[in-house]
Amino acid sequence: MPIKRVISKGKVPIKIWTDDIDYGAIDQLINIAHLPFIHNHVAAMPDVHQGIGATVGSVIPCKGAIIPAAVGVDIGCGMNAVRLTLTAEQLPESLRKVRSVIESVIPVGFDMHKKDMAKRSTIMALADPLGKIIEKHPAIKKMQNKPYQTWVRQLGSLGGGNHFIELCLDENNDVWIMLHSGSRGIGNVIGRYFIQLAKRDISKHHLGLPDKDLAYFTEGADYFNDYVEAVHWAQDYAMWNRKEMMRLIVESLKDVLPRFKASKEAINCHHNYVAIEKHFGEEVYITRKGAISAREDELGIIPGSMGAKSYIVRGLGNPSSFCSCSHGAGRAMSRSQAKKRFNSRDVAEQTEGIECRKDKGVIDEIPAAYKDIDTVMENQSDLVEVVHTLKQVVCVKG
Repeated sequence: MPIKRVISKGKVPIKIWTDDIDYGAIDQLINIAHLPFIHNHVAAMPDVHQGIGATVGSVIPCKGAIIPAAVGVDIGCGMNAVRLTLTAEQLPESLRKVRSVIESVIPVGFDMHKKDMAKRSTIMALADPLGKIIEKHPAIKKMQNKPYQTWVRQLGSLGGGNHFIELCLDENNDVWIMLHSGSRGIGNVIGRYFIQLAKRDISKHHLGLPDKDLAYFTEGADYFNDYVEAVHWAQDYAMWNRKEMMRLIVESLKDVLPRFKASKEAINCHHNYVAIEKHFGEEVYITRKGAISAREDELGIIPGSMGAKSYIVRGLGNPSSFCSCSHGAGRAMSRSQAKKRFNSRDVAEQTEGIECRKDKGVIDEIPAAYKDIDTVMENQSDLVEVVHTLKQVVCVKG
């Protein structure tokens, strides 16, 4: 499907891949399009919805500038999926033990491992560059309780909210493990710290903004290089967090499933991050705020809700989307709205046949709170092609 809508109310146009977009998200996109450093246009993916300052599901190309709040505080949040050498017929009739084993080895929410679980080589590779960042910005260390112990022991942990671990079946009944997580507490601290610095920097230079959460650093300004260094470290941490989590899950499942191996087909991709890329003849800082890279032949993961299908996709390299696509189904209503409208009985009905929590603690993640993933996929048929269709049989929520 082609672009559904173009809005020309800023310094650059906004190209939107859906008709299902709320007024709040449109206002945010227009605010972004008014910023002086936006390159060529702003792209809004079919899962687009209102966020804080910057719209979730947007792709923001910046020439010589970065907006820390657009990257957000869950820096490097993304997906990891691996196919196992198991089929549906080899799974036990009851999957409760599978879910219990995963929950026993992977801390969720604010929790962390009771001891260092990540590989020593991973910890050492991350420790030195973080130490240099903290040396320049000691406030980062003060913002997190026992910072070294916390970031090390949260390697291989899930987090809360919409983060999840799933056991899925594809169209061939092959078994997959799929998970969604980011840079945990340390990424949150780095994000909040530099967002406040950007707001202070903008205020110092008396630059007017349509939204204070669009405060930015420009090349050559105080802290620009420091933020670039810190945000890329947090993105690396998020990538390793997912790798370590997947390693722990695969090892733990060997105790409750028939003998298997993890295949070489593994995907690990960010959907909340900044990267230096070349688009429309210019090198720019691309922020994908709830979007994944979809360059030609690049594999990616687009999850649905905890009761819907997910997709392994291959990018088509569409330049109009800055070679991007959606990062999921996208919320159709806020968490507070979902809690008012639904109850735990609704959760049970909408997740029938899936081994997962069905209590009031996950009402805000109920499938009905999300857009229809099939419609989202139809709206980006010019951005990606489907390689595998996954349906969860086990879901562990943060």
